[in-house]
Amino acid sequence: MTDPQIISTPAGEQMAVLPLEEYRHLLRSAEELTDIRAYDKAIERLARGQDEMIPSTFADRILDGESAVRVWREYRNLSVKELARRANISASYLSQIEGGSRAGSLPTMKALAQALNLELTDLT
Repeated sequence: MTDPQIISTPAGEQMAVLPLEEYRHLLRSAEELTDIRAYDKAIERLARGQDEMIPSTFADRILDGESAVRVWREYRNLSVKELARRANISASYLSQIEGGSRAGSLPTMKALAQALNLELTDLT
């Protein structure tokens, strides 16, 4: 790395001039540091039990647009009847939510999230 050229603006502000490739290297390094910090934060959340890892087959299903409620229910090994009972809704209503023919109300989605031990945002 070469020493930057220091220039002063008419207002007296000092600026550093450096080769473009060194500037690009600094940008890449800053991006890598941001990624490392995000990774470290994710690992801390996992260690504290604030997040959990799920197999990619389940995550991919959600990313592909399948009902998050259905995917999480199946991941938790719950039947439709059992999850509906825990959320205090009917099994047919839950089936409609999972099938996309009905949207769950906010209180219902909160109840489902709680029954699945999730944050509401995990279901939206």
